[in-house]
Amino acid sequence: MKGKRVAISTLGCKVNQYESAVLAGIFRDRGYHLVEFEEEADIYIINTCTVTHQGDRKSRQLIRRAARTNPGALIAVTGCYAQVSPEKVLAIPGVDLVVGTKDRTKLVELVETAEKGLMPVNAVSNLADDCEFEEMPALPLQERTRAFLKIQDGCNNYCTYCIVPYARGGLRSRRPEKILEIASALVAAGYKEIVLTGIHTGSYGQDLPGDVTLAGLLNKLAGIQGLSRVRLSSIEPNDITLELVEILAGSPVFCRHLHVPLQSGDDLVLQKMGRRYTAWEYTRLVGVLRENIPGLGLTTDVMVGFPGETDECFDNTYRLLKKTSFSRLHVFKYSPRPGTPAAGFTGQVEPAVKEARSRKLIELGGTLAAGFAASLLGQVLEVLVERQYQEETGLYEGLTDNYVRMIFSGCEQLIGSIVKVMAEEVRGTAIKGRIV
Repeated sequence: MKGKRVAISTLGCKVNQYESAVLAGIFRDRGYHLVEFEEEADIYIINTCTVTHQGDRKSRQLIRRAARTNPGALIAVTGCYAQVSPEKVLAIPGVDLVVGTKDRTKLVELVETAEKGLMPVNAVSNLADDCEFEEMPALPLQERTRAFLKIQDGCNNYCTYCIVPYARGGLRSRRPEKILEIASALVAAGYKEIVLTGIHTGSYGQDLPGDVTLAGLLNKLAGIQGLSRVRLSSIEPNDITLELVEILAGSPVFCRHLHVPLQSGDDLVLQKMGRRYTAWEYTRLVGVLRENIPGLGLTTDVMVGFPGETDECFDNTYRLLKKTSFSRLHVFKYSPRPGTPAAGFTGQVEPAVKEARSRKLIELGGTLAAGFAASLLGQVLEVLVERQYQEETGLYEGLTDNYVRMIFSGCEQLIGSIVKVMAEEVRGTAIKGRIV
C-alpha cells in the first residue's frame, strides 16, 4: 500500500479537524502520499459530522463525490455520523469501510485489510465501556501558524437536543504529561499558537485521579518556553470558575478570547434544553469575564427553533445577544436528532420560522462583529500572520489574540510570526491596519 494516494475530507468541529490532521500524519508516516480531496486518490477518508441533519447530508454528499471521482478507490468513513449510523453509511454505494470515533489509530491496518476483502466492513466499536482517552501516535499535520491540540473527548452532559454524547461517548481526559509533551513538540516545530480542543473542554480532568483540572493544565502550559499563545476553543458557562478566570487574566500567553455557548436567552428554553444556567446567570458571568479580562473577544453559539420556542422566547434571546455585545455569533437551526429527548418534544417549530429567526440573528451577528472591530480602532494589536490575503495583492491577514481578523501590507517571510498592527479601518467584520 505504500506510495498510494490518500485524500482526507473533514466536516464539523475543531476536534474533527484535529483528528483528521493526526490521521494525515499517520498515513504519511506509513509511506502514503497525501493528495487533495478533489484529486483522484486510491483511498478516500471522510471524517463525518452528525451534529445536525445538515451534517448527515453533507457527509453523504462527500462519500458520493469520492465514489464519482474514482469509482475504483477504497472509501473509508469515520467520525460521528459513522458512529451513530453505520448501517446507513454502509448502504451508500462505494463505501468499503466504516469506523466510528474509536480505533482510528488502527485505521491504516483496517484500510489495508478492507482492500483485500470483497464485502464492506463495519468496524464501529461500542463506546459504552470506553473510559480511556485514545492516544493517536502522530503529530497533527496542520497549517504553519496555529496548531490544534485535543485534551479530552466525550461529554457527560446530555443536553436534550445534542447527539454528541452518543457519538463520542463519556468524558475521557488526556494525561496532562502527554499534553505538555505534545505542546512542547508543537512549539519546537514552530507553532506560535496552540488551540486547546475537546468535546467538553471545561470538564477536563474530572475523570483522572488526583487533582487534575483545566486551570492546573493551563498553568503548566503557560510555563512552556517559546509558547506565544494558548487559546481555548470553547468552554461551557458552568465550567468557568474564578480560579480559571484569574489564570486566564494573569498571563499574556492566554488569548483574550473565549467561546462560551449560550444556546438561548430564554429561561424556559434553556431549561427544556437541559442547560444548567439561566439567562441572568450567563449575563452575570459575562460581566465577571469582562471585568477581569479587558478587551475580551466573546463569541457564542446560539440555536433557533428549539421545540417550544415562541416569538417571545426568541425575542428574549435577541435582546440578550444585543445587550451582551458578542464579538461573533455562530447561529444554527435546531435539527431533531434521532434518539435524543428533544426529538420527541411537542411544539416543533416550522422550518420557515427557523429560517427567519436564523437570518435575523445572523444579521445581528454581523452588526455586533463590526461594532467590536470598531471598538479596537486606534489600538496596536498583536497579530499572528497566517497567509496572503486573497482579495487584494500585497496584503496579508491574521488573527488578533481576541479573535479579530486583520489585513495589512506585508510579505511572505512574515507568515507564522507575530507582528504589531495599528487598527485603522473596519472592513466588514475585519480590520485594515498597518504594521508598526
